[in-house]
Amino acid sequence: MNATQEKLKAQVEQALIAAFGADFAGVDPILVPASNPKFGDYQANVALSLSKKLGKQPRAIAGAIVEKLDVSEICEPPEIAGPGFINLKLKTAYLEAQLNAIQADPRLGVPAAKTPKREIVDFSSPNIAKEMHVGHLRSTIIGDSIARILEFLGHDVLRLNHVGDWGTQFGMLIAYLREVYPDALTTANALDIGDLVSFYRKAKLRFDTDEIFQETARQEVVRLQAGAEDTLHAWRLLCEQSRQEFQIIYELLDIKLTERGESFYNPLLPGVVEDLEKSGLLVENQGAKCVFLEGFTNREGEPLPLIVQKSDGGYNYATTDLASLSYRIQQDRAKRIIYVTDAGQGNHFAQFFQVARKAGWIPDDVELVHVPFGLVLGENGKRIQTRFGDSVRLRDLLDEAVSRAHADLKTRLQEEERQESEQFINEVARVVGISAVKYADLSQNRTSNYIFSYDKMLDFKGNTAPYMLYAYARIQGISRKGDINFEELGNNAVLLEHETELALAKYLLQLDEVISSVEQDLLPNRLCEYLYELSKKFNQFYDRNQGVQVLEAQEPQRTSRLVLCDLTARTLKLGLSLLGIQVLERM
Repeated sequence: MNATQEKLKAQVEQALIAAFGADFAGVDPILVPASNPKFGDYQANVALSLSKKLGKQPRAIAGAIVEKLDVSEICEPPEIAGPGFINLKLKTAYLEAQLNAIQADPRLGVPAAKTPKREIVDFSSPNIAKEMHVGHLRSTIIGDSIARILEFLGHDVLRLNHVGDWGTQFGMLIAYLREVYPDALTTANALDIGDLVSFYRKAKLRFDTDEIFQETARQEVVRLQAGAEDTLHAWRLLCEQSRQEFQIIYELLDIKLTERGESFYNPLLPGVVEDLEKSGLLVENQGAKCVFLEGFTNREGEPLPLIVQKSDGGYNYATTDLASLSYRIQQDRAKRIIYVTDAGQGNHFAQFFQVARKAGWIPDDVELVHVPFGLVLGENGKRIQTRFGDSVRLRDLLDEAVSRAHADLKTRLQEEERQESEQFINEVARVVGISAVKYADLSQNRTSNYIFSYDKMLDFKGNTAPYMLYAYARIQGISRKGDINFEELGNNAVLLEHETELALAKYLLQLDEVISSVEQDLLPNRLCEYLYELSKKFNQFYDRNQGVQVLEAQEPQRTSRLVLCDLTARTLKLGLSLLGIQVLERM
């Protein structure tokens, strides 16, 4: 709810009390944005909900409320419509004053959080000795956008990359490399990431089919956990090799992360078992230490246990997650912990959250949130894969997007008979390609699967990054054409006359409401929808047929409309930056 809606809500609440008495304090006035501009800007529907309680017709109730309602500073006189809707239309002078206020505000009217919190966003989380693939795309960019929005609001955000850098897979890989390529365990960068992945697959095949190799691999895990120097050295080399590859992708996507992998929490795992034993939650089941969960059953309908320590003394993924959760609350002092992973892990999070709560680890002021997302699908509606059935490498996917953006730009330049430097072409292609991939993902409701299509995401029409980037570049073009420095416009008064100006102005004032909603529900697609609608309203405002003249207009309209252009560009730039998208001054 934006500041204007908050003010109107408070006024309707006061009118309710004045009309019907103190018993109606706290009654929701049901104030919502009007569904159709002809009904005004907001609609209070409370009269319909009170008809039975008051024993009166809704229109009579609405009339009594309106008689006590003073919104003269904000709205035109309220109107009662239909069975009892109270319609409110914002005054043009009020809109002008609001725009004049945000014009001088670098935050464009979006207030910082009143009570900033320590928040952790756990996202990306690839596995060492494996390449990042298309499945890592959503976690990485959704998590980054959430972190950016929380940071903008003033929260103390810790961006954590919980990489898979410990466990049985390292025993397998080290044991295999000792046989076939021992130099890789002693020399930095002896392998590239593709070789490492290939060796990992071969090691896994040996582990699954060769009992002697299986035991050798387990012994390497024991040596790793015991801190044997040669095994530790090999482990560090393998981790660093993967880390370098991950960093190339993070730099391409402009992602900042603090790595804190599974190995970080390994020394804390015995303490987790000890704490759960003290709390009386642990039950021994077939030699394993487990916690039985409420609401989870196996196929036979029996209670499902969460294994905390296996019968051989080893630990599970859930044990590491419990250790990390405890550390984040006790040491990091987090008040909200946000996990961005695929929807398929929903049960896992529900289970270990339940164990932590049962153990009394979660204070009342700490919130745990799983942010699930759906799959990335190919145009055939199935999981996106290579023709060999493998997951598509994330680096290949990004490179392809940039390559296609480059080819598209070259074609447009030829059609327009425009000459540009290779440096300009490469930079525009990079920004458009990466932005297209990010925006195509973020513009979807994250809980849904979506179909990955280069053609759709690179289209300059529709709800795409190129459409948004073009709207911003178009405004910068107005600046260049008129030799206007937007920063030197100063605090010039906005004057709203044309219907497209009013529509654009009203939408510019909704930014704070949109960002506040994303802070709460962690759905970045709401910000995408807002930016898309804003771009459309700007294009209608600037359209030769239905819009207004800007550079050709007479004063004071000319400067007022330039201010509207500048506010639109600044809003687009801020909104896109919160999605991790860079703007372009020219395209």
